[in-house]
Amino acid sequence: MTGFTMHKPSPVHDKTPLLPLAALMLAGAVAQPVLAQSSTDKDMGTVLIKDKRVEDAKSVLRVRETEIGKGRQALRDIPQTVTVMTERLMSDRNLDDFREVLKTTAGVSFQAGETGEEDVRLRGFSLGQAGDIYVDGLRDAPLIERDTFNQDRVEVLKGSASMLFGKGSTGGVVNQVNKAPHLLDEHEINLTLGSGQQRRLTGDFNWVTGEDAALRLNAMTHQADNWGAKVDKKGIAPTFRWGIGERDEYSVGLYHLDTDGRPLYNHPWFIQNGVIVPTLPAKNYYGLASDHLRTESTYGTFSHVHRLDADSQIKTQLRQGHYERDLWASAIAFVTPVSSLADITASTALKRTPKGRVGESDLTQAQSDYSGKVQAWGHRHRLIAGVDAYRENALRNQSFAGTASGLNTTVGTPSDGAWRADTRGAPDMNRFKAQGLGVYAQDTVELAAHLQWVLGLRFDHFTGDYRDPGGNQFRMSENLWSPRTGLLYQPDDTSSYYVSTGTSYNTSGDTYQYALGSFAAGSANAKLANTPPEQSRNTELGGKWEILDKKASLGMALFRTEKYNERNTDPDVAATQMLLSGKRHASGMEFNLAGRLSPKWEMFYNHTWIPSARIDNSNITTGNAQRLGDRPALTPKHSASLWTSYLLNSRWRVGGGLNHRSEQSPEGNRNVVAPAFTTLDAMAEYSFSDATTLKFNANNLTNQLYADTLYRGFYGPGAPRTVQVSLKTRF
Repeated sequence: MTGFTMHKPSPVHDKTPLLPLAALMLAGAVAQPVLAQSSTDKDMGTVLIKDKRVEDAKSVLRVRETEIGKGRQALRDIPQTVTVMTERLMSDRNLDDFREVLKTTAGVSFQAGETGEEDVRLRGFSLGQAGDIYVDGLRDAPLIERDTFNQDRVEVLKGSASMLFGKGSTGGVVNQVNKAPHLLDEHEINLTLGSGQQRRLTGDFNWVTGEDAALRLNAMTHQADNWGAKVDKKGIAPTFRWGIGERDEYSVGLYHLDTDGRPLYNHPWFIQNGVIVPTLPAKNYYGLASDHLRTESTYGTFSHVHRLDADSQIKTQLRQGHYERDLWASAIAFVTPVSSLADITASTALKRTPKGRVGESDLTQAQSDYSGKVQAWGHRHRLIAGVDAYRENALRNQSFAGTASGLNTTVGTPSDGAWRADTRGAPDMNRFKAQGLGVYAQDTVELAAHLQWVLGLRFDHFTGDYRDPGGNQFRMSENLWSPRTGLLYQPDDTSSYYVSTGTSYNTSGDTYQYALGSFAAGSANAKLANTPPEQSRNTELGGKWEILDKKASLGMALFRTEKYNERNTDPDVAATQMLLSGKRHASGMEFNLAGRLSPKWEMFYNHTWIPSARIDNSNITTGNAQRLGDRPALTPKHSASLWTSYLLNSRWRVGGGLNHRSEQSPEGNRNVVAPAFTTLDAMAEYSFSDATTLKFNANNLTNQLYADTLYRGFYGPGAPRTVQVSLKTRF
């Protein structure tokens, strides 16, 4: 039965600062306490500033500093859980796709549809729809493909973070950190060959071009057949940085990623006693040869850092980006519903239902952040403050499927080559313009020896303008205040204890909702857009420790995340907005461990345990959607990821890991559950020299068949067992 089986120090010289207007305003407003107690620029003399990245994420699994909290901070000074996946971790596990990185993050789950990135959940709350994915602290476009070829690390801040990032961020935020030029000539080329005819070539080149300047170029090409679900990606990212270690430092960079793939949209499910039973082999592709997912992401970024002294700086960033997405895929279902596994044979008929979504976005952003240390009013203060603004012009059509092709297939004939012409014509597009302006400030003040109080506040002004193809228009405007407070107790330099609470808002004009259709009076979209923001809060109590002679970091925390006015449908048919009567929570614990357990043994482990998650208020009483008393969808009790490696001798290093997720229900289908799963991975690396290595990876060693992404009527299978070999050389 074919294709089917069950189953450097450098002096900071005096230079006249050349700052964008936003930074000048910010310096005048925020830096006065610093300058009042310091000399002027001309009198300040020479300050030693090292050319350093936050830490070398290319060679370690554990980092101790981050910029996700705005400005460079030690992880121990952030009163929330932060998980960091370094370039070393991504390289060891061959995580070239951004989704795969998130899958190694505890607390993350995926809603199926649009190839798995229709929505990403953190602690059961939306990331993708709320626009909570960032690049170097600036918002990334929604619903695009992403690759890790230019990433130094991926940082996840868990819990409400609107004080720092603005609207959204109920479950947390994800920040992708791009690679930056540095003052060392070094280059790296990596070739990977693997299952599904995978061929991937990446290059990372860094040239020192002057005493204080460097150019870095990252490039990637990636092709794979994947048994029909093909991948074709090309990316390039040049960045030039100058003034490194000087009072004024600049960088300018370009990023471009082009993808042309064929997505495995879904597999149909078979339900047995309310449990999803994956049946078709994970590698089987049943879509059409004409199906495609084409995306393009292009953005340019200018950055300026002005150092006021060794401990204070203003960092300003400007970015202009253009993003496109064109999805035409086949949703697969059984032609005749199956009642038992015996009904599924090689001749079982499958139908293909077209799904089409197109979108285009232009996103302009400006951001200026101050960070510094001040001695004032009898106390030491660590200040961060900033202003940010963005404008997004978007076009969307989320229902551009066209008519059904009628080209059915069977279970036993995956990737049958069937093809159809695209006769859909030009799509009618919904238009959306959004503008946002945010101002924030946070002070960490030392109340007593070892005890610090964190107090922050942010104001956001958000506007959105909608227009559908029928000429219906709608405009919304929101003013939002987001506080954050907490206490830090740090008795020594190896331990930190904290308690914190913060809030977040989800506006009805989020990054996805405006795409859904008509805004005619009385329509569901008009009611939704007219609804005030949802509100959430996160409370966390935890500790962070440096252990094993500071070679490793351990973190544990108790948390409660609560959305207390979730949107509900108003039963009054004459209502002009939705009710904000819903309420739900997720409470549990976070565990993080990363670092070196011995000179030869390294480990990365993170685990989210959510024993209590409940819909506490809802007016839904009929249908399959989750209702009062239910556990929210896509909120597994346990999710964990482990990776460890051991240096056997000067030549050989071995590693292994697992990803685990316990059972969960899909959104909109309370009566169905996907079973728990654990996948196992392994790695062996041989070093020919300090510069050249050969690495073997095997992922999903047991070839476990499992439901990875979920929707109310189907699932996306997890990747089958794959084998890869990678040759890497540095020069």
